[in-house]
Amino acid sequence: MTVLACGACGAGLTVPLTRVALPVHAVQHRFHDLLGPLMEPGTYAVDPEPGGPPWRRWDDLDEAGRRARGWYATPPYAVADGPAGRFVVAPGDTRGLAFTGAEPDGYCLGLTGSNGPNLSCAGCGNAAGFRVDDCGYWQAVWFDPRAVRATGPDDTPVADWPAVLATRPALDPIGADGDWHPRWTAAGGAALAGLLLASGGRRVHVPDGPLAGLFRRWLDGLLPPGPPARRATLAGPGLPPAPDIALVPRHPQTGAPWPCPGAAATVPLDVDVWMFLVSYRERGPIPGIGALPQDAYLDLAWPLHLAWPFEPDDRVFCDVLVRRPEVREPWLLAIYDRARRHNLRALGV
Repeated sequence: MTVLACGACGAGLTVPLTRVALPVHAVQHRFHDLLGPLMEPGTYAVDPEPGGPPWRRWDDLDEAGRRARGWYATPPYAVADGPAGRFVVAPGDTRGLAFTGAEPDGYCLGLTGSNGPNLSCAGCGNAAGFRVDDCGYWQAVWFDPRAVRATGPDDTPVADWPAVLATRPALDPIGADGDWHPRWTAAGGAALAGLLLASGGRRVHVPDGPLAGLFRRWLDGLLPPGPPARRATLAGPGLPPAPDIALVPRHPQTGAPWPCPGAAATVPLDVDVWMFLVSYRERGPIPGIGALPQDAYLDLAWPLHLAWPFEPDDRVFCDVLVRRPEVREPWLLAIYDRARRHNLRALGV
């Protein structure tokens, strides 16, 4: 396992950790909602792209600078000019840190780290990174790779899919506040972007059931009318192959989508969201709801217990599209630009 240590004095700044994929909801911002930790206990991730302060205007970057960030259109947020390769951990997994006493930079309930490091090594005072815990942000500690290094072997074996499915919990779509769970809206934003990319600008058919409740109105509203060119279905371990567009689980350690040979395109989903969709599809016992008689699931409308339609996360949606060259196609760029400047609801769906 790995311990993140101060690059100046070598003091350990975290408990032993296992590396996992950077969560897709890392870029999510939920206004004034109070969100939990971004990372699961005992894990860390690495953001391969530049992140954190200082901030620059998109117009100030030349073409090479834009390409270096992997963006193919104007990004939906300010351009971070901080270092690439930042480490991120749950706040509860840190040790030996102290607040720097820098000017507070949050809004109403906490810190954002937008003004630079607010944490330092308690032993030597080396500026290590910043804590984020303001409302609307996932709680996290981001370490500067120029000040903090990973020590110890990263020797945790990658779990195979049977082990992943045996240990991961299905994530209920209802959050603690009775609204859609933010991880569901983030997963939906990424998946909707993936479905549009896979569509090629032509109608996509979504079968009745949970996928229709999540995506049908968005796909019907954003893609032109006409006969469906492709069919989007759930695929993955234990499910039939999908010949067209396969929505598959994303491996929590590697971030790689489940391989689906024969599919025209694959769209990754948060594995915990995928597991709930599969359990609902099979009408078996659903974690958090209880074991109803199997026939009773036939009468359950989608979405479960929620009276308002599903709305994918705008920022995650745009974050996926901006990194793909296809976003420059006129039909998709028009969708992206409106969502970036306003939100998905502004598209009139």
